[in-house]
Amino acid sequence: MAGRQLASKWRKTEALLSDSRISGYIPKTMPYSNTALHSMLQRYGNVVIKPIVGGGGYGVIKVFRDGRGYGFTYMDRTRIYRDYSSMAGALKRVRVKRSYLIQQGISLARIAGRPIDYRVKVVKNGEHWEFRSMVGRLARPGLFVTNLCKGGTMLTCREGLRRSLPRIKISAKRTEMRNLTITCIGVLERHFPGIGELGFDYAVDRSGRIWILEVNTRPQ
Repeated sequence: MAGRQLASKWRKTEALLSDSRISGYIPKTMPYSNTALHSMLQRYGNVVIKPIVGGGGYGVIKVFRDGRGYGFTYMDRTRIYRDYSSMAGALKRVRVKRSYLIQQGISLARIAGRPIDYRVKVVKNGEHWEFRSMVGRLARPGLFVTNLCKGGTMLTCREGLRRSLPRIKISAKRTEMRNLTITCIGVLERHFPGIGELGFDYAVDRSGRIWILEVNTRPQ
């Protein structure tokens, strides 16, 4: 059951932020503007910008500030600039012609230097939601996006957690992810009646903390 589609990442993020049980799992996220980008870089040092509508890692750019100046990475190419205005001008030329979100950068756990995140897919069957898959997505060497269509490698959730964070309690982390998914489903159904399929993209950072990166209503 595909159900209602909702393309806007921002509308889904706003819905989840409205619930205090969930809001602490969401990285700082806001609509893109030059002022917002500068402010978030000063606060976090690195952010990810991504189209409000779109998927498959298309148009996703990592932007950062470090001792060299300001820079951004798109696909496998990184560019460095001495000052913010030079970087922002170059970034404007690279961005696809869509509205963007800015999201606080998360230091994903890694396997052999490659970032990994997790996709949890759920489908509504009658009155009940069923978990269909929980998988890890390991980025292709040299990329920061983990999408399988960009060359990422699929692992089981358990294997991904074991290999990236060998000291954490894997069962407890998987249970936390499942329980968070169930809570999010209830909130999203109240805001967007008719949804029937959801894909949750979760990050687990290097300390083992879970973050909700985004939710898709047409997960691949």
